[in-house]
Amino acid sequence: MRKAIIMPKIGLDMEEGTISQWKKAVGDRVEEGEIICDIETDKTITNLESTVNGTLVEIVAQEGDEVEITKTIAWVEVDE
Repeated sequence: MRKAIIMPKIGLDMEEGTISQWKKAVGDRVEEGEIICDIETDKTITNLESTVNGTLVEIVAQEGDEVEITKTIAWVEVDE
């Protein structure tokens, strides 16, 4: 089963964030709590941690892309 990784709302005023750097690539194994990318806002750069165990199967938002909060940035094939 696939699970969406979404752009989180980091601050009260945040409406979008920029993918600063992907720490994982398509095909890489991800574990819950592991950093998968960095998100940049107008105030800070934050590490985004995986909320699931599985394999990163698709990156929707590339480095430098601005993404609205709650929009999908990647997909993980979750372990059964």
